[in-house]
Amino acid sequence: MKFRDRTVLVTGASRGIGAAIARAFAAEGATVVVNYLRNAEAAEWVAAECRSLGGDGWALQADVTDDGAVRAMADRLSDELGRLDAIVNNAFRPYAFDPEKRALFWDLEWGDYRSQVDGALKGTFTVCRAMLPLLRRRPGGSIVNMATDLVARPTVPYHDYATAKSALVGFSRNLAAELGPLGIRVNCVAPGLVYPTDASRSTREDVKDRIIAQTPLRRIATPEDMAGPVLFLASDWSRFMTGQTLYVDGGLVMG
Repeated sequence: MKFRDRTVLVTGASRGIGAAIARAFAAEGATVVVNYLRNAEAAEWVAAECRSLGGDGWALQADVTDDGAVRAMADRLSDELGRLDAIVNNAFRPYAFDPEKRALFWDLEWGDYRSQVDGALKGTFTVCRAMLPLLRRRPGGSIVNMATDLVARPTVPYHDYATAKSALVGFSRNLAAELGPLGIRVNCVAPGLVYPTDASRSTREDVKDRIIAQTPLRRIATPEDMAGPVLFLASDWSRFMTGQTLYVDGGLVMG
């Protein structure tokens, strides 16, 4: 198994894309830290699934935007597991992909942008900074940040959300340049619309149909579709890749 004897932290992993990624790592033998914010029962369920799949699972609560909480999580990982090989920054501030009810630019306040930046970028910054000493203990560490294809193709202009994710891509490239000499790689996975997730439940069928019609592979992604690309970027198979954004949207964005 590709990730046997490796420890992976997946933030926001109690449901949706994060849960699918956690299960996929576990199926490859990893010890998976299932980070969650509020839903302890769901996180424990995902951790149990990880154990049943042949890896190990450990549910750990922390608000990734809270520096103290993340540092406490890093201390627990250091004391109880002693290592960290990969981080998947999947947690983000709640958002509803509803084209009919989205806020138009002239209805937005700067606080709307700041809220999404805190969710997408501050959370990633806080986790990366706190976990860096653990990552540096072993060679070949990897960080995978979850972005969106909206940064390249605003199919629907979700201004605040896509702007925050654009900042995340810029942050990831700079971090890749900084950490490369330390042997730590940083890349992004940029999904299109993923269904079903809590964020996409408000997306109407006609909107999904329009996206499908523009997508060469002619379907909407599932959470499980994100797992393979994330595992690839976290594995030795991508050992000479860093600072990249991998679009996983069925060909909606090319190049």
